[in-house]
Amino acid sequence: MKTKNIWAWLILIIGLVYFFLPLLATFNFSLKMIKDQYTFEAYRVAFTDAQFYQNFGFSFFWALLTIVFSLLLVVPTAYWVHWRTQKARPWVEFVTLMPFVVPAVVLVFGMSSLYGGGLKLFGAPILVLTGTPIPLVAGYVILSLPYMYRAVDTGLRAIDVRTLTEAALSLGASWRVILLNIIFPNLRTAILSGVFLTFAIVMGEFTFASLLYWPAFGPYMEEIGAMRAYTPQALAVVSFLLTWASIGLMQWVGRGAGQEQLAGAH
Repeated sequence: MKTKNIWAWLILIIGLVYFFLPLLATFNFSLKMIKDQYTFEAYRVAFTDAQFYQNFGFSFFWALLTIVFSLLLVVPTAYWVHWRTQKARPWVEFVTLMPFVVPAVVLVFGMSSLYGGGLKLFGAPILVLTGTPIPLVAGYVILSLPYMYRAVDTGLRAIDVRTLTEAALSLGASWRVILLNIIFPNLRTAILSGVFLTFAIVMGEFTFASLLYWPAFGPYMEEIGAMRAYTPQALAVVSFLLTWASIGLMQWVGRGAGQEQLAGAH
């Protein structure tokens, strides 16, 4: 047992060094904007740049749109798979894993070549996509599929979907009531986990926004990195802290929901 504990602690220490040493080095470098001094001047410059707030705001807006459309797509689909089409689960899981296989660059060029002229019906355009953020948000929805679907699927596995649905139908509930008043509240923790992960992914994404020429936080960091030395490092630390804040909120909300469920059980 002691040997196992030693190896466990050793692996933990190696992991902490591997993940946090580059972050500490980046943070240390970001404090050296003024020669021979440790200051937060790089952070002051970053937060006083109007372009920072503009691009951060755009990414925040893209993240909100992605979250909404991801929930509208994933929750009903995962719910229907659990309730009616259990045999389709391997195929749905395979589709949701495709963003891990196909690079984002390939997805961008594929979507551009396929939908560059807009959506067509019998050769006639019915929806013009050029100049709209629809391809960008659609790409973000695709990138977030593995995380959002896994989170919702885990939440659905923890509840008795069939019993809840059949009970609601027997009482005359509509599908809108079932989804909004029964399924969504029971998946609150799972949905919030997927939401925070999606938010972190969109805020740090670079490829889609850059190649589709839309303002976002990722391309802004790359542009600043080509002109300045210390400010990009400060923004990298801020981006990392934003991701960890999302994970912390996810853990905090999940713990609160778990305590509520225990209180309700008693």
